Formats: sequence, structure tokens, C-alpha cells
Amino acid sequence: EYGASDLQRICAKIAGDEGRHEKAYQAFCTEILKRDPDGLLMEFGDLMRGQIVMPAELMTDGMDPHLYENFSNVAQRLGVYTALDYADIIDHLVKHWGIEHLTGLSSEGEKEQEYICRLPNRYRKLAERSMNKKKDEEVVTQPFGWIFDRKA
Repeated sequence: EYGASDLQRICAKIAGDEGRHEKAYQAFCTEILKRDPDGLLMEFGDLMRGQIVMPAELMTDGMDPHLYENFSNVAQRLGVYTALDYADIIDHLVKHWGIEHLTGLSSEGEKEQEYICRLPNRYRKLAERSMNKKKDEEVVTQPFGWIFDRKA
């Protein structure tokens, strides 16, 4: 009623862009796997060992220095995007690229293959442990300027 159609249009555009990015990256990596499976596994493993910066980490409202942390906590609490979703994405990529079935790898490539294939279950266990801890915590709502300081 109040901007819902605009928000729907914006969300649809973002979702479309995200879908195109996913398809492009999957295609790029599929081709790289054909040409240099060891190289892709080494890079993928290195990426997963590092810290992946989410673009939203850079968002600001000019007031809350912990905006991303607060937003992320609310999103996880509401189930919008959780660490379990992240584990599912990694699992999807491992299966999509058939990483567990790659053969002819160097010893370093085999180590990375094993590491990458274990990640989804590792992330799921960590996420479940974290979610179980948070069940006992008191829910703290946060105001957000873009929804007129309503608390979420």
C-alpha cells in the first residue's frame, strides 16, 4: 500500500541480478575446472579460508556504527539469510561442479578437494551450535532508519 509495489520492483531487480551473477560464476568455474581443476580447487579453498566480505557490510545510515552487525542479526533471527543458507550454497556448488568426483588431481588438489567437500557439513554444525546458543539469549530489537526507526 505504501511503497510496497516499489519495494517489490526493487527486490525483483536485485534477485534477477543475483541470479545472473550465480549463472555466470557457475559457468566460469565450470570452464576453469575443465582446464585447470587443481588451480580452481586451490583458489576456491583459499577463498573459503579467507574472510568473504559481504557488500552489505559497507552500508551506512550515518548514525549506527554497527548497522551491518545489527542488520545481520535481525536477518538471521528472522530466517531471511542464515549461516545454514550459506552452508547450503557451498553444498550446492560442490555438487554442481562435481568436486567430490574429480580425479587426476595433484596431492595439493586432493587436499583442497577434501577440505572443500567437508565445508558444508562443518558450516552446518557451526551454524546449528550458534543458533542453539542464541535460543537462550534475550531478543534485542533494533531500530532501522529506512523503516522510519521501527524496531525489528
